[in-house]
Amino acid sequence: MSNEKKHRVAVIGCGNVGRFAAQAILASCDLELAGIVRRPESLSKPVPPELAGIPVVKSIENLDHVEVACLAVPTRQVPKCAEEILSLGINTVDSHDIHHELICVKKTLDSVARRAGSVAIISAGWDPGTDSLIRVILEIMAPLGITYTNFGPGMSMGHTTAVKAIPGVKDAISITCPKGSGIHRRMVYVQLDEGADFDTVREAIITDPYFSNDETVVMCTDNVEDLRDLGHGVVIERRGISGVSSNQRFKFEMSINNPALTGQIMVGAARASLKQSPGAYTLPELPLIDFLYGDKDRLLAKLV
Repeated sequence: MSNEKKHRVAVIGCGNVGRFAAQAILASCDLELAGIVRRPESLSKPVPPELAGIPVVKSIENLDHVEVACLAVPTRQVPKCAEEILSLGINTVDSHDIHHELICVKKTLDSVARRAGSVAIISAGWDPGTDSLIRVILEIMAPLGITYTNFGPGMSMGHTTAVKAIPGVKDAISITCPKGSGIHRRMVYVQLDEGADFDTVREAIITDPYFSNDETVVMCTDNVEDLRDLGHGVVIERRGISGVSSNQRFKFEMSINNPALTGQIMVGAARASLKQSPGAYTLPELPLIDFLYGDKDRLLAKLV
């Protein structure tokens, strides 16, 4: 690898996911961290010690020869951010996590990417993302049946970010609690700005599309940091029919550091983006081998 040119990847954002994505790039054999893009008001904030010496800029155009951008920004900022960067001819990878908006976002970014000759890989987190791949595999094995995805218990980064954007919220954390059969309770803890009205904040949370389809409990706390934990998990279960044979049962389970896994998957998707034709893709549409570094034949000999 020492004589092989590394592909330059930038990270947009330096929150939990951005920090772990940057670390995953630095740990890779074939990728180089070109720099970190932060909002102008955040440029003066310190970066984690492990990223010392990495260029930190206000625009991706201030970095040289970037091939891929990992968008570690809030989900609702992803479409606009991706369009701007794709238009520059730079590939993008994101972890957009609002399931019912996914296809619309994909169609929009597909058009932009094709015009610019770039590639967008959307929803490259763990759900949607690698969990989506598990659901596809289970349906291959049992085409008829039902799959339940049970999240948690753990902090949902997307839901937490959505709450923190609500006026009157100083800080927040949203914890997902599985009730079984794909049903969840959202436990939301908010630290209010001085003078904020709790009932107004609560109404804004429970009517937000992130929360409106689940039981949501909102409570006040004096210090959100006392509750913060980056752990999460999932159990995916399917019961179905293979051919005409019933009672096929499958179970996939994991317990994770949420942003670390998201960042790692995004970096694998950044690698895969360099091997695709222009357009927008979700993970199930891509060859899995493209996410891995190494000679394809050697990888296949080890994995197949």
